[in-house]
Amino acid sequence: MRTWQIQEAKAQFSELVRDTERSGPQEITWHGRSVAVVMSKADYERLSGADLNLVEFMRRSPLYDADDVEFERDTSLTREVDF
Repeated sequence: MRTWQIQEAKAQFSELVRDTERSGPQEITWHGRSVAVVMSKADYERLSGADLNLVEFMRRSPLYDADDVEFERDTSLTREVDF
């Protein structure tokens, strides 16, 4: 991963984006401290699960195929509403 100082990243933003697409995530530093990472849209969608449909999302759940999951219903009375 290439590291860019923030001033360099701002001045050469087009190159930063090209390097992100070609080489993967790029790190941004500010006063020598790592503050951000720039990544491609494809990497972001893969990591965030944004490209999944609902069925695929549910299958990724740690509760998928668990038979002992119980969902308790709230049995409290409903509240009064004035019309």
